[in-house]
Amino acid sequence: MQYVRPSLKAEVCNQGVFKGLNVYSSAGEAVLAENCNDAVHIIFPEKLAEKASIFLNKFPGDCLFAMKSNPHPVVLETLWDCGLRRFEVASLREIEYVTSHFPGAEIYFMHPIKSRKAIRFAYDMGVRNFAFDCLEELVKIEEETLHAPDLNLFLRVRVDQTNAAHPLSNKFGASLMEAPLLLQRADANAAKIGVTFHVGSQCMEPDSYVHAIEQVALMLEQSGVEIDALDVGGGYPVFYPGMETAPLEDYFAAIEKALNDNGFADLQILCEPGRALVAESGAVAARVEMRKDAQLYLNDGTYGSLFDAGTPAWSYPLELVSTAGEGDPSKGVVAFKLFGPTCDSLDVMHGPFMLPDSIEEGDWIVFHHLGAYGFAMQTQFNGFYSETAVAVL
Repeated sequence: MQYVRPSLKAEVCNQGVFKGLNVYSSAGEAVLAENCNDAVHIIFPEKLAEKASIFLNKFPGDCLFAMKSNPHPVVLETLWDCGLRRFEVASLREIEYVTSHFPGAEIYFMHPIKSRKAIRFAYDMGVRNFAFDCLEELVKIEEETLHAPDLNLFLRVRVDQTNAAHPLSNKFGASLMEAPLLLQRADANAAKIGVTFHVGSQCMEPDSYVHAIEQVALMLEQSGVEIDALDVGGGYPVFYPGMETAPLEDYFAAIEKALNDNGFADLQILCEPGRALVAESGAVAARVEMRKDAQLYLNDGTYGSLFDAGTPAWSYPLELVSTAGEGDPSKGVVAFKLFGPTCDSLDVMHGPFMLPDSIEEGDWIVFHHLGAYGFAMQTQFNGFYSETAVAVL
């Protein structure tokens, strides 16, 4: 099925509103016009639609949106308008939101460890796709669904993640040695059986997916189980300073070739993009509250939208919005250390963040490519958080 990217500007009414958000022509215009005391979340709907079109039209299978990366209602509604109909969820609340706002959506409960109450709730709400990575979780699913005969069960396996900027292998996933027996056990009662893996967040090499698919193929030979679906997970990268990435199409081509080479061409193939789908469609603007030499104190930090800037200390494309004009370009660029607004000394981002030396109190720093894990991860610690979001078209 081919999805056509809608003309999002056509949805903007005469008052300059997009899905309830004020609309501006640039990030700089937005932060100055909003005059907000908190950080400002900025959504670029057309960039989001462009990325959705790439995944929906060019990935060799079906696309699930990893909802955890950005559950903002406008992001979800825009993806739905673009034709995305499948959501990967991790919690009861995410299931509740999708079922209440997007009737007909296909939900995949792919968190490997779930509460019994969440399993029961999910099944009662029509969810039939569940992941597990150990016998104990499989038993929980079977018991809480009363041994339902219509379950689609996905075994999460652990694969090599050496090419990921942020490996995820230590927490979830059955080993490839354990997997055959677990698949055999699940296959005895499941309506459909599948395998899922994750090569790690911000995977820098397309061949990582090839190696993972080859590992799964070898494991399946040992298990004797014929699966119905293969979920190749997320991990597709986004450009950040210092991280050069190949085009998404290179990843898709490598995956498709590996699927064909290993006899998986006739299976249902799934992917779970989060960061790669939404990162470039969002930004966060934080105001400078104080400058102390090469240290800047902001109204947002690691307890807010900038967790990834502190841990795991990633860089972002930065834009300075000066409240006093363009500043003095002759002063050049300085390496800054950033602090968030809370009382906690852990609320720090070491960087270095390269910004004009003319920066001063009241200026705004726009952190681009923060549409993933920015809005989603902010807390309300110390009363610092932002509910202000705008659209830029």
